[in-house]
Amino acid sequence: MQYDLNKKRGSNVAIDRELAGNIENPSFDVINYAINQQQQRIDRYNMLEHYYEGNQHILSRNLEMAAKLDRADEKVMTNHAKYITDMITGFTTGNPVSISPANGKDIKAITDAQDQMDIDSHNTEMEKDLSVFGCAYELLYIKKVSDATTELAIEKIDPRGCVLVTDDTLDKNPLFGIYYVEKKDLLGNAKGYLITVYTAHWIIQYRTKTGRVLSDANLASKPKAIQHYFNGVPLIEYRNNEERQGDFEQTISLINAYNELQSDRITDKKNFVDALLVVYGFTLDEGEDGEGANLKDGILEAPGKGDQGASVEWLTKSFDESQLQVLVKSIKDDIHQTSYVPNMNDENFAGTISGEAMKYKLFGLLQLLATKQRYLTRGIRQRLRLMQNIMTFKGQSVDASGATINIVPDIPVNMADVINNIKNAEGVIPQLVSLGWLPGTNDPQELIKMLDQEKEKALKLQQKAMGGEPATDNEEVTADDSGNVSFKQKAGSELSDNGPRE
Repeated sequence: MQYDLNKKRGSNVAIDRELAGNIENPSFDVINYAINQQQQRIDRYNMLEHYYEGNQHILSRNLEMAAKLDRADEKVMTNHAKYITDMITGFTTGNPVSISPANGKDIKAITDAQDQMDIDSHNTEMEKDLSVFGCAYELLYIKKVSDATTELAIEKIDPRGCVLVTDDTLDKNPLFGIYYVEKKDLLGNAKGYLITVYTAHWIIQYRTKTGRVLSDANLASKPKAIQHYFNGVPLIEYRNNEERQGDFEQTISLINAYNELQSDRITDKKNFVDALLVVYGFTLDEGEDGEGANLKDGILEAPGKGDQGASVEWLTKSFDESQLQVLVKSIKDDIHQTSYVPNMNDENFAGTISGEAMKYKLFGLLQLLATKQRYLTRGIRQRLRLMQNIMTFKGQSVDASGATINIVPDIPVNMADVINNIKNAEGVIPQLVSLGWLPGTNDPQELIKMLDQEKEKALKLQQKAMGGEPATDNEEVTADDSGNVSFKQKAGSELSDNGPRE
């Protein structure tokens, strides 16, 4: 499960725009080139998926001496890769991504479509791919619901089955996308590939007889071309970071070391129970087959030890468990330090700690999430542009330009500290800024409006209390020790459309 670290990551291929030819109908040579380039990265993708699923290096380890001596060779796997990915996915998309329109602009059609798509679940799936593979791909398309009805749909695409072809400029402008999938008959036999090319205006489908190489002779049927109206390549690439590196990719050697160490500890314990009995200076009686005692019987014969004469003892390996514990902890700490994902079972996270203290403990994670959010936002903006294009074509009024994409990390927050900070900031920091500190706040301006409404209501109640406006017959005026006045419904009185009813 090794791969070349020097190979490029991601499922995008850059090509000279002139060499690409007609990007609305790419040639077979260009398509085959792009797929071949992407295929060189498949081994890396497979290895990363194996680590996430728990099929790691330790499980394929075979100790030669253990097999020769018929000794234990335990294989213990602790899936730190899955822990890292699942935790980061939860931190990043545990809170739904919210989108707010720019002033005076309407995106209701987009938000309604996203609700219908279950976009929150989709974003979580995308983040998981980003964490594992370092990149993720989604496809926007029109799904046929009935003969007369269609709807906008979105789907995550496995990076091992797609290619995004871009130009080789600094902007890496998308030229076209390729999605290919192997087809099989009812018996599971390969029946060629379905290769779909997505340009800025067309969807072109090819079906091969065998393999994924396109040629006139290898076509099983005539190509199909369907026009779409996204006015852009509907295959969108998301990056986890600039290098398109997965979240646990840098820790793989540490994960292997941890699993090997734990496996060796269990193996040593088991071999201690099955230790060899060594006899010095004499031989044992032959067995029934006429042969002397051997290793398989758990007994080893050896010459006498100097002047001590004959003796018997157990042959075992001795190890210092305390030193091993230090090594285990060191490797485990390195895994969390390298991935920036804290060990939430650590004693440092036990009990109640202040919000500021929590920020310092999670500082590395917050920096990692900030990077992930920037790249995730870039991909979502491309999604919004394509959705706006197709909806505008359908005659819907929508404008997503300048929309605010808010991604709030789902990390532990001490709300008491946040509220106290907002109170202390009054008169020093604008309210619009301080209210933005509240977790999950997308529109601080709306909070200010709600506060103003409550103040206005409180003022009216105060005016009533001061005689400016008498209380109604069914209202009861009360005041606490601080002089705060409130009105409430008298007991036994109910309001109806026609007024109080006893």
